[in-house]
Amino acid sequence: MLRRIDLRGGSARSGAPVDLAAALPRAEFDVEAATHQVRPIVEAVRTRGVEAIVEFSERFDGVRRDDGTPVGITVPREAMDEALAALDPAVRAGLEEAIARLRATCEAELESDVVTAVADGAVITHRKVPVQRVGLYVPGGVAPLVSSVVMNVVPAQVAGVPSIALASPPQKTHGGLPEPTILAACALLGVDEVYAVGGAQAVAMFGYGAGPCRKVDLVTGPGNIYVTAAKRLLRGVVGIDSEAGPTEVMVLADDTADPAYVAADLISQAEHGTTSASVLVTPSEQLADDVAAELDKQVHATRHTERIVTALTAQQSAVVLVDDLEQGVEVANAYAAEHLEIHTANASEVAARVVNAGAVFVGPWAPVSLGDYCAGSNHVLPTAGCACHSSGLSVRAFLKSMHVVDYSRAALEQVAGHVVTLAEAEDLPAHGAAVTVRFAR
Repeated sequence: MLRRIDLRGGSARSGAPVDLAAALPRAEFDVEAATHQVRPIVEAVRTRGVEAIVEFSERFDGVRRDDGTPVGITVPREAMDEALAALDPAVRAGLEEAIARLRATCEAELESDVVTAVADGAVITHRKVPVQRVGLYVPGGVAPLVSSVVMNVVPAQVAGVPSIALASPPQKTHGGLPEPTILAACALLGVDEVYAVGGAQAVAMFGYGAGPCRKVDLVTGPGNIYVTAAKRLLRGVVGIDSEAGPTEVMVLADDTADPAYVAADLISQAEHGTTSASVLVTPSEQLADDVAAELDKQVHATRHTERIVTALTAQQSAVVLVDDLEQGVEVANAYAAEHLEIHTANASEVAARVVNAGAVFVGPWAPVSLGDYCAGSNHVLPTAGCACHSSGLSVRAFLKSMHVVDYSRAALEQVAGHVVTLAEAEDLPAHGAAVTVRFAR
């Protein structure tokens, strides 16, 4: 089911370098092309606000009241309370555990202000200040990602963000409201400002403000290519977390790996959609054969066989054969996977050599699906190789750094000559004068 890419005999170590970026499989994800489709949507929301949003909800989501009057975009508080009251107790218990574990790791990430006395009377305080208003997007298309409510809201709350708005697509089958489990999670977390708005129009609503929704400072959360394109268009108007592409898992495994586990984990990510990437990297042809057999067996026992088969047989998924684990780590770092699983002997030691990944899952008892829900890590992660320069969503995404400069007269006088000299070197004499004027009388 998975095609094979043979990289054996060619690596930077062998003296015959391989362009790994070109050799490794990736999904096609042309955000730039999508921006041309999204731009009119964003502009319509900017100029016409809620009126445009309602039109797009009818066009894209088929949402309109039976009497022909448009559905509003604000989710009533009572709808969230009702959804929470009707929530399956087992689902609620799972959400509560996920919230508790993520909150614990988020609280551990909080940094205290750093105060540095660089000289007598000269103090610099490095403050961490929460973003004041954020817009969180939760998808509701192929799968209603209730877990994404948790992953977005908890770090924002722990960071101390005072104003949180959340948007999720309206559902025709739910009277124009988002999925009930998503509303229940909002109620459980105490999020009161929720909008039944999906896609690019939700990002535009956050970016410009529309009707009851005030403009936000930062937009976070995963979405489809149109959500990503809208984020790209509005970068600078608002801050964004990242441009997330199709989900991906890379499994680095040797002959100690259990092929049934590896196959199950590859399938779990393929379940997200037809563009999902599942990649196995191994020096063991036997493991590759055994995993192939397991895939044939397990795929046809799943509920979403068609989309999984499409994802596994597409260009973004493959088995990559390497000479050894050293080359395997090289491949993993070049790929910079959203999710990287390590199924090898001494898995912790191998994981320690990984420098590019959104999240690393070590050993047979840490599947990616654990991270999707209850590990205590965040599942909003960089995709498409962006893990070489970007991080997953965390408390830090909702905090800004700010220096507070507090100098006494004597402390300024001590360094005044240096300021004047450097200002003159840059031909900015007024900069120096702003210092000397303080000592002229």
